[in-house]
Amino acid sequence: MRPPWSRSSWATRTPKADDMGMVDFIDIGKRYGNTTALELINLSVERGEFLTLLGPSGSGKTTLLNLIAGLIKPTTGKLLIDGKDTANLSPGERGLGMVFQNYALMPHMTVFENIAFPLRVRRVAEKDIKRRVREVLDLVRLSNVEQRKPKELSGGQQQRVSLARCIVYCPSLILMDEPLGALDKKLREQMQFEIKQLHADLGITMVNVTHDQEEALTLSDRIVLMNNGAIEQIGTPSELYFSPRTVFAADFIGQGNFFDARMISAADDHFEVETAGLRLRCAGARRPGKAGDALTVLVRPENFVLRAADAVRVAPAENCLRADVVDHLILGGTVKHRVRLAGSKEITVQQSNHPGTRLYGKGESVQVCFLPESAIALQPSDKG
Repeated sequence: MRPPWSRSSWATRTPKADDMGMVDFIDIGKRYGNTTALELINLSVERGEFLTLLGPSGSGKTTLLNLIAGLIKPTTGKLLIDGKDTANLSPGERGLGMVFQNYALMPHMTVFENIAFPLRVRRVAEKDIKRRVREVLDLVRLSNVEQRKPKELSGGQQQRVSLARCIVYCPSLILMDEPLGALDKKLREQMQFEIKQLHADLGITMVNVTHDQEEALTLSDRIVLMNNGAIEQIGTPSELYFSPRTVFAADFIGQGNFFDARMISAADDHFEVETAGLRLRCAGARRPGKAGDALTVLVRPENFVLRAADAVRVAPAENCLRADVVDHLILGGTVKHRVRLAGSKEITVQQSNHPGTRLYGKGESVQVCFLPESAIALQPSDKG
């Protein structure tokens, strides 16, 4: 059920100029004494998008979220929310909703009362409170537990109450700080789909902070990858996974096999590199450097094909390397082989696991092959 106020509540807001986002960071910097938490950040959060700030601990993602919330102030630059300068706006004046890893539910109140609380603070009429709380309970599928206390709910139900309490007063922007961090893996995956559906139903702008790459890839319209207080790369989940620009981006999102290489030659649609005495052909026009330059080549584990040592090459353009199997791991629907190339370099090969999948034993000689278009040339990260 989609409540009648869901999209219309945000659609009636006065539209801003096309070049203004819901949130705009303009030359934002943050320092604590001699420590730089954020370098100059220029970023626009588009209206209605789900944007994730992703990165390791200390990368600056939570600092960015706290700046939006008004919990801290920037050292330099300007922050706009809905086109308004926030320099003199308190957290309560910013029209935001927040969802935390700690659900922050009031234990003495029922589910209904927890969700109604922000409306009562805003002195909404009681008849409207009942209507809006029941509508949002339907939206998050908790109508059957409205009279329970938080301690009587599962972790996933408590997080849905937290979300419902946030959206019931129609904020212009929702901030989420590691909202699924306290849930087990299976429940976390379920909640990812529920949050994604909720965002689709409401069309509200959401900014999420996480260090979980899977969560970011599942939920986001765009991902901002942070590294040491700076933006490493911005893009859609597909762009960051299939077209990372730096070693840091490739290593943080997904799994990768990295080859230190030297550029040998380049044509319009491909280039060739040398690594560990092997000559490899890589497709694509995007490549850093020129002939003779050092670079790093990425091949994802799932882009390798594992074959017997005496197997015939399937495609003439394939790159095939001789290797010895170190071990294999069966992970349900996938199987991973760890293999050692000439020169002792080890790489991981991932394949689908089905009844006909061949498993190679320790010490067995094999070929690992990949197509040129699977190879990605990477730039070194500016940050460590």
